[in-house]
Amino acid sequence: MTQTLRIATRQSELALWQARHVQVRLQTALPEVEVVLLPIRTEGDRVLDRPLAEIGGKGLFLKELEAALADGEADLAVHSMKDVPAELPPGFALPTVLAPGSPLDAFVSNDHDSVEALPAGARVGTSSLRRAAMLKHLRPDLEIANLRGNVQTRLAKLDAGEYDAILLACAGLERLELAARIRSALTPEQSLPAIGQGVLGIEIRADDEVTASRIAALDDEYTHIRVDAERAVNARLEGSCHLPIAAHAEHDGSTLWLRAAVGKPDGSVMVRDEISGPTGEAAGLGQALAERLLAAGADRILADLA
Repeated sequence: MTQTLRIATRQSELALWQARHVQVRLQTALPEVEVVLLPIRTEGDRVLDRPLAEIGGKGLFLKELEAALADGEADLAVHSMKDVPAELPPGFALPTVLAPGSPLDAFVSNDHDSVEALPAGARVGTSSLRRAAMLKHLRPDLEIANLRGNVQTRLAKLDAGEYDAILLACAGLERLELAARIRSALTPEQSLPAIGQGVLGIEIRADDEVTASRIAALDDEYTHIRVDAERAVNARLEGSCHLPIAAHAEHDGSTLWLRAAVGKPDGSVMVRDEISGPTGEAAGLGQALAERLLAAGADRILADLA
């Protein structure tokens, strides 16, 4: 009897690319198992006329996929880790993360080469409060406008002249073979990446030991350490898509370097700090850095946004 693994995925082109990437990896590792996709349209994909923060945050991209897992319709779900809340609902686990793409934000424009080259008052589109806060902190004179939809829709709005530039993820553009649209990649100093940006994660039912064993070979140890540190920051800050929170970790196998930031949505205040220590203490370093951010004023920013 043919064994089957069913992957729940959003229906956007980028989400399908991500699911197919995992499908191919699993099919190669488990030739005796048939790996199939279960495309699902999520609420986050249906409601496109309002900012994500107004309709419940990025968790809206997960709940229908998690319902399919809970009902036994799917065995696993593939997510962009930057869309995964700090705390999973009871009954779910995220044991596997894959080797990452670029963690950086992409500056995309048809007329300007960089953020610095934008004229005063230029209109920049993004759906991310974090990107908006980072950009306004860098360039307070710019106009930030909400931009929803899939990657192709956002590019089409730029091409139609609705924006002077837009901000997207380098990894998404590269995965869709649209890297030529990247005019420049923003450095972490310009725009500290989102937690887990560029990383794919696999979510399963917490009690599904069979699926856990099947996907274990796909886990990338280097990336898992990085993600543990970044997500620990978010967990301590009780972060979500509603909040402009950023964190990015790097390590050499023994020492981890973690940077994090919390900002006001208008960019007027940006609390940043960094920490380093043993990779074996990744989660503890994330918690410690979050405590330092809170003590430096992030607590007031978060309280104002609550």
